[in-house]
Amino acid sequence: MSSGKAASVVTRQVRPILSLSHDDSRRRVLALYKAWYRQIPHIVTEFDIPKNTKQCQQKLREEFLKHKDVKDIRVIDMLVIKGQMELKETVTKWKQVGHVMAYWKDSVNKKPDDFLGKFLDGKD
Repeated sequence: MSSGKAASVVTRQVRPILSLSHDDSRRRVLALYKAWYRQIPHIVTEFDIPKNTKQCQQKLREEFLKHKDVKDIRVIDMLVIKGQMELKETVTKWKQVGHVMAYWKDSVNKKPDDFLGKFLDGKD
């Protein structure tokens, strides 16, 4: 069927959001991390949350390490933009204490294993 023609590989060129290379996106991520890190002592005192600076720094590191395996530059740029928006909302106090404390909320609810827990949860 093919008459000796080489199959051409078509790649789609997508426009970058912010970064043009992985180094550029890495620089943006590190700048965002440093900005958050610098603001943590102010956030702890302004919001009067029941966490100390060390615990907040650990949570910041944990949040950034959640996305350590992302390789797509566009996805990294979107995460950086969202992180910058979160930082601005936090620093300008558009958030309340509950919003800041939501970072420590467990995202996975433990399944009930006793009869009363299953009954209240609506399971058999």
